[in-house]
Amino acid sequence: MQDDVAQALRARQLVERNETLLLTTVLLESEWVLRSVYRMGRTAIAEALGQFIALPLVTLEHPSRAMKALALFGKGHDFADAMHLAAADGYEAFATFDRQLVRRGAGDIPVREP
Repeated sequence: MQDDVAQALRARQLVERNETLLLTTVLLESEWVLRSVYRMGRTAIAEALGQFIALPLVTLEHPSRAMKALALFGKGHDFADAMHLAAADGYEAFATFDRQLVRRGAGDIPVREP
């Protein structure tokens, strides 16, 4: 975010010079920080995360899961919900007490109340 220039330079050098594994939990927390601390909107967050994961030396812990979550996020889902739904891909259904999520659904992942 360039709010600490020295730290930003060190971070940039780290990911430009080293293979970097981006854990799912770090991706989730990054979205939270961009939204909560920096007050970025959904489109800007999706773009920033997309640019970061596209860096040549960045590898996602669960690539297909992360990409599906970003797609669901882009369609209006809360990012944490999108991560949960993406992790449930391939299972019979995703069960939740979140009625709004049940109503919204997730396309190819059935969402239902328990």
